[in-house]
Amino acid sequence: MHIRTSTPIIVSGLLLSALGMSASVKAADLVPPPGYYAPVGQQKAKSFSCPAAPEPFAGTLDFPSKYEGSGKARDQLNEAADQKYKALTKPITDMETGATKLVDQYMESGQSEVLQCALDWYGGWARARGLLGPAANHTGASMRKWSLASLSGAWLRLKFSSSKPLASRSAQAAQIDAWLGEVADKVVGEWDLKAPLDKINNHYYWAAWSVMASSVVNNRHDQFDWAVKMYDIFAGQVDAEGYLPNEMKRESRAAGYQVYAVTPVAMIAAFGKANNADLAATGNKALSRAAERALSAYDDPSQYEAKTGKQQTLEGADEQSAKLAWLEPYCWATQCSAATIAKRDQLRPMKNRRLGGDVTAEFRNAS
Repeated sequence: MHIRTSTPIIVSGLLLSALGMSASVKAADLVPPPGYYAPVGQQKAKSFSCPAAPEPFAGTLDFPSKYEGSGKARDQLNEAADQKYKALTKPITDMETGATKLVDQYMESGQSEVLQCALDWYGGWARARGLLGPAANHTGASMRKWSLASLSGAWLRLKFSSSKPLASRSAQAAQIDAWLGEVADKVVGEWDLKAPLDKINNHYYWAAWSVMASSVVNNRHDQFDWAVKMYDIFAGQVDAEGYLPNEMKRESRAAGYQVYAVTPVAMIAAFGKANNADLAATGNKALSRAAERALSAYDDPSQYEAKTGKQQTLEGADEQSAKLAWLEPYCWATQCSAATIAKRDQLRPMKNRRLGGDVTAEFRNAS
């Protein structure tokens, strides 16, 4: 576990040389928000049998888009392509879902059998070099960063818990750390910071969150700073009204993609705050503008209809505890309004596997 002992000498995005300091000076260890240090719970033990892990996916990441055949807006679902996508990605999706649930279960119960099961799942994929195959297309690269977000986000809870559950399993933990770092390096290579701005959208933000989570796992300042640069691009894209223009291009799905795009950047802002980088203030508080606009999507989608000229197809109206789980990191990284805090509290506990599972547990006790 990494413990911060001093104020960081490097602020993300600033070179030591620019500050007149020697490059040999070691920066402070990267850390997650305080809630990740929560001790393991001690619920009454229940009977537990470790389910078989999904077969590690180490081949080429080659999957169809569920919007295959759609126009520029990419907003028309192709049912056949969606079914094929779900079938081909099932091992990865099952790994994401199962591993995050195992971590949640262990953090609540403290059962050693559950911890060992989680380690077996992670370890099996690490040894098989899962998720490290080439990406044949955009959807393949997308699956890599989504799965990294889930797996790194959940792993952080084990790595930083004050109960030190990995202390007696250091060799296995180190192998998993290294594997997640390799996957993150692949993600960095697939989502170019220099891409045209009209192409940088929610996918790039999700890549940045996945890499930031992994950067804290491995104390990789290079990865952390890459994610911060991507966040800076996001902050520059939010318009005065809080809309993300590249998500508005999704026409009938613009409202849903505004919500989806805000989700990873809220996590990045929270991890920035944990490491003394006030990302939420970037772009004249761009995150707050985008988040408040996203919050209104479920209550009043008509504003998006006026903006895009299209009736909105907004999925997840009955799944807001997952879709709006970003309220936990957002309200920790910024000063939320009373109405937003009430909305967060109403939806608790909030879980989203691609934010590491039980997001409320990750932030409820953060101060």
